[in-house]
Amino acid sequence: MNGKQITKLGFERKAIGLALSAATLRERAGLSRDEILNELRGVQANPEAFLGGLYNDLAAELIAVRGVQEARAFSDLRPTPLPYPVWGADLIDPGAHTQMDVAMRLPISRAGALMPDAHVGYGLPIGGVLATEDAVIPYGVGVDIGCSMMLSVLPLPSNALKTEEAKALLMRHTRFGAGVGFEKRDREDHAVLHEETWDALPILGHLHDKAITQIGTSGSGNHFVEFGTFSLSAPDSGTGLEAGDYLAVLSHSGSRGFGAQVANHFTRLAQALHPMIDKSAQKLAWLPLGSEEGQAYWLAMNLAGRYALANHDLIHARLARALGETPLLRVSNSHNLAWKQQIDGKELIVHRKGATPAAAGQLGLIPGSMADPGFLVRGRGNPAALASASHGAGRQLGRKAAINALAKKDVQAYLDRHGITLIGGGIDEAPQAYKRIEDVIARQTDLVDVLGQFMPKVVRMDTGNEDV
Repeated sequence: MNGKQITKLGFERKAIGLALSAATLRERAGLSRDEILNELRGVQANPEAFLGGLYNDLAAELIAVRGVQEARAFSDLRPTPLPYPVWGADLIDPGAHTQMDVAMRLPISRAGALMPDAHVGYGLPIGGVLATEDAVIPYGVGVDIGCSMMLSVLPLPSNALKTEEAKALLMRHTRFGAGVGFEKRDREDHAVLHEETWDALPILGHLHDKAITQIGTSGSGNHFVEFGTFSLSAPDSGTGLEAGDYLAVLSHSGSRGFGAQVANHFTRLAQALHPMIDKSAQKLAWLPLGSEEGQAYWLAMNLAGRYALANHDLIHARLARALGETPLLRVSNSHNLAWKQQIDGKELIVHRKGATPAAAGQLGLIPGSMADPGFLVRGRGNPAALASASHGAGRQLGRKAAINALAKKDVQAYLDRHGITLIGGGIDEAPQAYKRIEDVIARQTDLVDVLGQFMPKVVRMDTGNEDV
């Protein structure tokens, strides 16, 4: 036996040497060349059947090579992206388009859309909507799983609260920053902390204490709690509100350190499943939904989404209780999550990373910046947008660019002109770092109808630049 005969069978590289070594032993045992070649063909056809015997090393190599080939084939990107609609293309930076193009080349992608507030993120762009088949992408949801909005409209006139009173309430009843929580004596309970889901996975059990200590608080970056004026120009039967100006609370918060650790854990698992994926798509590594890892992520992701809304629940409950009032209306929506959704008769996984669910009749919240209005909207269920809308104004300056380009005095002058009192808030969150919310809303009139406007007056944020 020689290497040429082995190569003719189709063996490659390391397998040739292993096959030749095994063939030599068989030849010494008295087998003919044809008998040995037939055995080698058998190893090729079913290497698992030859593990543990004379052909063990060859069989193991063939199985490993096959696994790499399958991984490469399953991770290969389409040569060109699937087409997808874009709203507000004139407002979107090229980098967001590039990221969305990569997402639409994934073999699991089936449909997508780009919202007018879109800008560069990790993996899927912020403002990206992506529908996949039988797969979920941790970074298609984002690090702050369940990041969400909540609005409480109070039965009080908009001028019922003086600025100093509003500041005192926010300082007493809200907390901000990475790792920050209420003191134990002031910490409140919530039903989400007692769900059996925490015991379903080791990682959830490990993070339960962190979730308990941070419940009812907000992170850094663009998270906020604001007192302001909610204006409704006409009565709305869907909300039950009469026309007028109301005192209201608007908050933006997420799943804190718990959600961030879940995101990073499952992203590492997804990337390990796709070692051959193109470098441009590494942050879009996915988990098959039917796999053990995919089911575990789905469970953890939805718990993080409920936990994020629980944080809002407690923030709003504290402030309403301090005022001795019951809200006339409370609206909330998540904008960093994945949902199962029927599209063209097939169940797909719709990732909204910085996008508001906007099914027909569904209420949602699209904020501006710390000094610009936000909007209560009702979805129109546009199928081309996968029933989605923007989640805010969207950044026009990255955090570092904002810090380098903006002067503190200019930011303060902007706040003064708009009558905004700010507690905390870094330069990276200045209004000038964001697109004009009016422009963003104007680009999506076929996605949502505007019902009312919230204008911030007293705003609390963290002072740091972290994004947890």
